[in-house]
Amino acid sequence: MAKYIINGGSALNGKVFLQGAKNAVLPLFAAALLTEEEVVLHNCPDLLDVDNMARILQSIGADVERHGETIKIRGNLNSYEIPYGLAKELRSSIFLLGSVLARRKKAKVAYPGGCDIGLRPINIHLDAFRELGVKIEEKYGYIYCDASNMQGSHINFDYPSVGATENVMLLAATAKGITTISNAAREPEIEGLQDFLNLMGAKVSGAGTPFITIEGVESLKGTEYTTIPDRIVAGTYLMACAICGGEVELIGARPAHLHALLSKLSKSGCKIKVNNDKIYIKADRRLLPFERVETQPYPGFPTDLQAPLCALASVACGNTVVIENIFETRFKHVPELIKMGARIIVSGSVASIRGVERLRGAEVTAMDLRGGAALVLAGLNAKGTTIINEVHHIERGYENFDAILSSLGADIVKV
Repeated sequence: MAKYIINGGSALNGKVFLQGAKNAVLPLFAAALLTEEEVVLHNCPDLLDVDNMARILQSIGADVERHGETIKIRGNLNSYEIPYGLAKELRSSIFLLGSVLARRKKAKVAYPGGCDIGLRPINIHLDAFRELGVKIEEKYGYIYCDASNMQGSHINFDYPSVGATENVMLLAATAKGITTISNAAREPEIEGLQDFLNLMGAKVSGAGTPFITIEGVESLKGTEYTTIPDRIVAGTYLMACAICGGEVELIGARPAHLHALLSKLSKSGCKIKVNNDKIYIKADRRLLPFERVETQPYPGFPTDLQAPLCALASVACGNTVVIENIFETRFKHVPELIKMGARIIVSGSVASIRGVERLRGAEVTAMDLRGGAALVLAGLNAKGTTIINEVHHIERGYENFDAILSSLGADIVKV
């Protein structure tokens, strides 16, 4: 298995052209199945998760072609069953339940996989589908759905789930009547899906607010769309500069999507400048502590940046408390950071971090995607050599991570 070898201590300087958002493009793949016409997606990152989603689409009959950062999809579905072997590799395969149901009125899908970061129950998806008139049976590790009597309805989420919000949008786009979602997720990826669906001829409004309305249409058409930039990748590079020192400019960013992080980095001592789609960061001194950080649904601090922030707080000059409110086992990176000299105590959903002047190199293992990214940041700061195993987790979400960091001046190689 591949690993990263990092010799820490180098400042980062240069420019990063941001990749498309993984968490945005995956539901767009699912939405492409809502029409038989060709859909063209630009700014698609070259990632394992994207490849797995393409394989799932191909397994049920869709044609998928990649040409650089552009992917063309034609949803010629010949099956309503999403294979177990593929679904278990990718959490986002659950999005296909809504789109396959919309097209075929039946669906069979295995319970999805992805990073092991705690319980991510899909009952919120299934309960919403039932509200839309879908008959659901769960047995032997599969979910069987029948949408022959589907119709619009009002759905109220107890929790603003991103995946469930997107799944209902996909299913309701061609359902009879009007569907409304209360307490909908507000993430930028929701707005991206709305924009894409409307280009296909759907009638969706309200994305970005807690209340979304979907007026079902009879059919959708092909379209062309450019995926939004990845705010989590952007945040990771900003924190990489903050932990190493230096000056980095992100190009192709959406600063409004990163307000929660930019505010904290500014208060910690980083110099931040924003100009349209560019974010400039300069870090020339040891950071102040972040004091208290709580992960929350958007526009709060994102859970996907919690692990990199823990690495950054580990070398701040003071105490930081990080509270994880989204996923109950998302501190798996902490024991690995402790191997590198971090002073962190975890109690339940709370991590208490006392910053040290600098971390030290060690051999560690990436347990999941964002935790692995945190270890890379720690290695960039650490004195000596850091070896990070199981980097395939990291490469599920970061395109050419080692090469981009190397171009900024980091001493990192993949072997």
